[in-house]
Amino acid sequence: MPRITPNLWFDTAGLDAAEFYCSVFPNSKITNVSHYGEAGPREAGMVLTVDFELDGQPFTAINGGPEFTFDEAVSLLIDCADQKEVDYYWDKLTEGGEESQCGWLKDKYGMSWQVVPAALGELMTDPDEGRAQRAMKAMLGMKKLDVAALQAAADRG
Repeated sequence: MPRITPNLWFDTAGLDAAEFYCSVFPNSKITNVSHYGEAGPREAGMVLTVDFELDGQPFTAINGGPEFTFDEAVSLLIDCADQKEVDYYWDKLTEGGEESQCGWLKDKYGMSWQVVPAALGELMTDPDEGRAQRAMKAMLGMKKLDVAALQAAADRG
C-alpha cells in the first residue's frame, strides 16, 4: 500500500512551521525544500514545499497562498504516555497559540492538535460505565487534560 502523507497548506509559513514542529517532536527532520521558479504562480525563489518527518511520520508543508486556512475539522492527535508528555507537548504547542477544551489546542500556525494521555482511552473504555461517564464529565470541563484529575473523577462513585 502506498504511504499516506498529510499535506499542510500555509500562506508563507511552511518552512517556519516545519522547523518549529521538528524542534518539538523527537527524531524529526526536514528532508527536502523546493522553491517556486519563474513559472510562478508566486515569487521565484520563495519556498514552495517542505517535506519533513515528525518521529518518522512524513508530512509536506506547501506555501500555497492565503486562500485556505486550518480549522478544527482536521487535527493531529498526540498519543501521550503520561502527564509529563501531555505537559511537554501542551506547553510547546500552545506557545503563541491558544488553548481550547478537552485536550485540544491551536498552535501559532493555526493547526489544531489533540494532546491526549493514554489513560484517557483506558478510562473511556472502562467496563464500569459509571467510571467511564465520570471521566468523560471531568474531561469536558478541562482544557489541558489532567491524568490524576481524570482518574480521581472516575474513582468517585
